[in-house]
Amino acid sequence: MISRDGGLLVFDYYHKLTAAQQAVYRRSDAITHVALRRHRGLNARVTALHVALQAGRYGWVASDSRALLTGLTEQLGVPRVRVKVLAVRPHDDWGELHGMYEPGEGRRMACVTLWMCTAKRQQVVAFRTFLRTLLHELCHHLDYLLYKLDDSYHTEGFYQREASLFRQLVPQSDKRVMERSRRERI
Repeated sequence: MISRDGGLLVFDYYHKLTAAQQAVYRRSDAITHVALRRHRGLNARVTALHVALQAGRYGWVASDSRALLTGLTEQLGVPRVRVKVLAVRPHDDWGELHGMYEPGEGRRMACVTLWMCTAKRQQVVAFRTFLRTLLHELCHHLDYLLYKLDDSYHTEGFYQREASLFRQLVPQSDKRVMERSRRERI
């Protein structure tokens, strides 16, 4: 559930946070954009990922996901993140897990885990969904290492950062081409 706390749009759990955690939440919410200096150089990696998902090629999807996240982390000046792409999404009564971020600890590198196929039908995930999930998990990484937040909350600002990355990586003309190719598969 979402409500307003003054001018701030908050999720229900906000009121259960300590004052220090609420301050981190508000700092996160205030950051609404991730600026990429050379996003055009990453467009080829996004296109390769799209082709790999369409082909259902696990190895390509994993490799292209790693290449994209490496390009993004290098450009943003944060440590790289390990990427694991697994087959079918885990699920239970709570729904399906799309992705997961595990912060690095000590010498262990942070890790993003993504699932390539839906749980019920075991179909390859749609490109837009897969890319948004990949960017969502990257945003957790950025919260800790770029913005130096003590925690990574799902704030309105968090979702705006994810959307800003998507808009930069998938220009409007590319969205139409990708949508057309999706309709042709159906």
